[in-house]
Amino acid sequence: MRDLMKYDGYFFDLDGTVFLGQRLLPGAAEALESLRAQGKRLLFLSNTTTRTREECYLRLTGLGIQAHRQEMVTAGWMSALYLREQAGEVRVYVIGEPALVLELVEQGVPITLYVEEATHVLVGMDMHFNYDKLHAAAKAVRRGAALIAANPDTCCPVEGDLLPDTWAIVQAIVTASGVRTHAVMGKPSSYFAQKTLEWSGLEASRCLMIGDRLDTDIAFGLKHGLGTALVLTGVSGGSELAASPIRPDYVWASLHELASVFTV
Repeated sequence: MRDLMKYDGYFFDLDGTVFLGQRLLPGAAEALESLRAQGKRLLFLSNTTTRTREECYLRLTGLGIQAHRQEMVTAGWMSALYLREQAGEVRVYVIGEPALVLELVEQGVPITLYVEEATHVLVGMDMHFNYDKLHAAAKAVRRGAALIAANPDTCCPVEGDLLPDTWAIVQAIVTASGVRTHAVMGKPSSYFAQKTLEWSGLEASRCLMIGDRLDTDIAFGLKHGLGTALVLTGVSGGSELAASPIRPDYVWASLHELASVFTV
């Protein structure tokens, strides 16, 4: 695995890759420290909509990881950027947790509580999703609002469990409204890749995407020309890998295997 050193940029997923709940995963601290010592470019790419970029930064530093705010890229923040770039008047009806709303507010994206005014419905993970929210979102979409999924994640890994995530809610709205999703942010979308590579200043072939999910992290890398490494510490396990047509370049039990390359 000495060829791992050829990359200039290393992009890490967070949940299930670097940490799980309040626990650092094996090898994470050592791998990140070793990469920084080698002068490598690091970015943390998370499909989260329940934590802001600032909260991701504080969580990493609180776990003892050296990080910088500008290294954080979240699906919530990327969704706000996308909506800010849309032509014409934008008014967003939000299904999601407070972090998603805050990302919109910080980028100056107008929010509405009235479905009649909504030009877009933005959906993230919402742990208080209910029938009234489903009805409101479906009504807004039927009236012409563009349905935007902040990420395509079906579930979110936590200690000992998997929580329903954004895509489960999006599909409920699609079913209730009869209208397809207009755009999907987060990994593995082209918009997410374009912006991330632009900020990194690197060619895709010089970057390695490291994550725990075949359908988002590894698909993101393969779709956009990055190297890919799957860690078996989160959602996608060995049995899923064996049955999947998605083939990462590397498969590691944990980030210990990456750390060992740079510490020998």
